[in-house]
Amino acid sequence: MSKVHRALISVSDKSGIVDFAKELNGIGVEILSTGGTARTLKEAGIDVKDVSEYTGFPEMMDGRLKTLHPKIHGGLLWRRDNDSDRAEIEKHGIESIDMVVVNLYPFEQTVSKPDVSFDDAIENIDIGGPTMIRAASKNFKSVAVVVDPSDYARVLDEMKSGGGEVSYDTKLYLAKKVFAHTAQYDTLISGYLNTKGRQDETFPQIFTKSYRKISDVRYGENPHQKAAVYREPLNEGLSLVDARILQGKEMSFNNYLDSSAVIDLAKEYTDRPTAVIVKHNNPCGVASADTISEAYKHAFETDPVSAFGGVISLNRPVDEATAREILNLFVEIIIAPSFDEGALKLISEKPNIRLLELDISRDVSGFELRKIQGGLLLQERDLGMIHDLKTCEVVTKRPPGDEEYEAMAYAWRVCKHMKSNAIIYAARDRTLGIGCGQTSRVDSARLAALKAANYNISLKGSAVASDAFFPARDGIDVVAEAGATAIIQPGGSIKDKETIAACDEHNVAMIFTGMRHFRH
Repeated sequence: MSKVHRALISVSDKSGIVDFAKELNGIGVEILSTGGTARTLKEAGIDVKDVSEYTGFPEMMDGRLKTLHPKIHGGLLWRRDNDSDRAEIEKHGIESIDMVVVNLYPFEQTVSKPDVSFDDAIENIDIGGPTMIRAASKNFKSVAVVVDPSDYARVLDEMKSGGGEVSYDTKLYLAKKVFAHTAQYDTLISGYLNTKGRQDETFPQIFTKSYRKISDVRYGENPHQKAAVYREPLNEGLSLVDARILQGKEMSFNNYLDSSAVIDLAKEYTDRPTAVIVKHNNPCGVASADTISEAYKHAFETDPVSAFGGVISLNRPVDEATAREILNLFVEIIIAPSFDEGALKLISEKPNIRLLELDISRDVSGFELRKIQGGLLLQERDLGMIHDLKTCEVVTKRPPGDEEYEAMAYAWRVCKHMKSNAIIYAARDRTLGIGCGQTSRVDSARLAALKAANYNISLKGSAVASDAFFPARDGIDVVAEAGATAIIQPGGSIKDKETIAACDEHNVAMIFTGMRHFRH
């Protein structure tokens, strides 16, 4: 180990830097600095030497060129136990730099602004900073590199107790942090540039993504599995991981999965107050109404048993009346844009319920990722939507009526978010029966009808949505016998003629979308 005699400080995030630099000064460390950081430190009465004075070379090109100089990089890279390195730095008048305190131009914050120009983004690509911290980290045995203000206290404590030295373990820890930091930085730049100019391919030849850890979670899908939650770059403040948690137990791995599923479905319904209930990643009730309280009641009625222990998303502020309805049932999580005082007071009587405040109308960009054995699958998010079902092909003798079209539209939006094989019976403003995750479509049709019958829900005059085609007429027979009068499905089976004929026999109207929403 070696004592820190000289530190180079150049930070964009200046939180805590004045106090840190004062402490360094106080234990005899010479400070080199640049630009705005140097001004900040000098104004605080800290003794600072400008890098340009140290190198004998001025800052140039509006600060683009400051630290790319042999006196900087030689001072960082020379190996203290190498006689040849020592002879070379002495020959060229290079002095040691034993600590680098640098964080990079705020590229992520810059490109997150909706009105950022391309030129502004480019100017916020740091060159000197990454080069310095990489060089210093390569030589971490002799140089301490600090990129995170949260590490200032640890470094100072060691220097004060260790005669000005930073331990090997801490310098290795800091170096690992640097390379993660620069990897994330380059990934952000690459991702941003991939959205600009001519798009030669949807999916890049090399896919890189950088996520920042938020916290560990209690365990994974099962108690013997460890797990953590990470934030995707450029979506900060927009997504589930940034929801404001008003009360409740710590979020679990499965809580996050179910919450993500319920939010994705809730985004489909913005025009009216809508409630969505999800259990084990699948919807078990969706309804829209004039009030959010009424919407919740109807969503709950679809499947009251599955709703037990479910996750609820509401797209309107939660009032006391809605809270009172929900509290008749054990629920894990309630997600809404806001909660009024009466609702908060009432729900606080059950402190284990997690309350998440989130504007679910805001969308989050990016691909869907699915880890497989030895690799990764990427796909575009399923944003497919048919805005006017009357443009779809009517394949039966009888066309649907207006109310049937409305019911089909409602069911079609739900089936996009269900595990296949998915069958949804619906009215124009709510789900009536849901079957999914079965290995055959006819079983899903039977399951959805059985659940509706169990809860005394009439399916007479309902519409049915199927996420993929009916492979045979047996599914048509089931839904028609249950009372459905209209079907929306993608079509495309070799037995389409058979299923169309079955619909005509039952006087059921059917349309083909030519689009499927199959989800494994």
